Amino acid sequence: MPTALEPNAAYRHDRLRQLRAFCFTAEAGSISRAAERLGLTQPSVSLQIQALERELSVTLFERRGPRIRLTPEGEQLYAEAHQLVEAIDGLAGRFSEDSRPLDSGRLDIGAGESSTLYLLPATLKQFMAEHPNVRVRLHHLSVGDLMDALREDRVDFAVGAILDMPDELRYRAIYSYGLSLITPPDHPLARRDVINLRDLAGQDFIIPPQNMTTWRLISLVFQQHAVPYRIRLEVGSWEAVKRYVGLGFGIAIVSNVSLAEHYPGIVVRSLPEVFPKRTYGAMSRRGRFLSPQARRFLEMMRPDFFADDVNAI
Repeated sequence: MPTALEPNAAYRHDRLRQLRAFCFTAEAGSISRAAERLGLTQPSVSLQIQALERELSVTLFERRGPRIRLTPEGEQLYAEAHQLVEAIDGLAGRFSEDSRPLDSGRLDIGAGESSTLYLLPATLKQFMAEHPNVRVRLHHLSVGDLMDALREDRVDFAVGAILDMPDELRYRAIYSYGLSLITPPDHPLARRDVINLRDLAGQDFIIPPQNMTTWRLISLVFQQHAVPYRIRLEVGSWEAVKRYVGLGFGIAIVSNVSLAEHYPGIVVRSLPEVFPKRTYGAMSRRGRFLSPQARRFLEMMRPDFFADDVNAI
């Protein structure tokens, strides 16, 4: 009897390795990036996927240059397999984290500028007051660095607004904010109760760095509606944008998240509905199980964060 079980055990082990290689590749969109995450060579990952395709008699990926994408059969397999792989890979971590007291350990949070300045302070203050022995590190990162920190597990989760969410990351919205126009008090638009797109044409705008998510969205709306505009000044942060608007350098469109506190010297006006609301939420790498500290912090931000799905992030 023992000898009869050995082939099955080896089969299960091989199948798990194949499924892990397949799921990591599906999430990364690249065999080379999947190999880096798995700590394997690229040929080894390719062979495991090919073996899985032979056993199932299907093609799982379409090759298009350096990038690959799932076939319909691949999408079906990923839908069935990725939670199983994540659950098995996170088994040891879940037990070690669950045995760790909530009032000890550490919590690493990644965040962009808006989240760091406007979204996180209140929750951080509450969390640190209730759990003073947890060492908290807030990593203020650009969008690109934020994605890398999540992929490399340098942060437990990140909070921010992202337009293009990579497949290997999860996202769940927590907050929603609209956009507003801000002007100096003596600007003609400051006296308008209703602002339309024609009013914005040809104006001098002060903008944050052009790679910031909110400005990319604003620029897209201008392009879609053929609204010409001039960039008068580009500055390094939303706080600097508000400061220079107040000094009379021009006008700006900002997320309402940055207007939570009164700022002297500027007038706030509503914008047309063509400017969509932005969501800010929590992101983590697929397959990473959150520590009790991370889960508690997210529940403080949104009490029903885990109500619908225990793997919501």
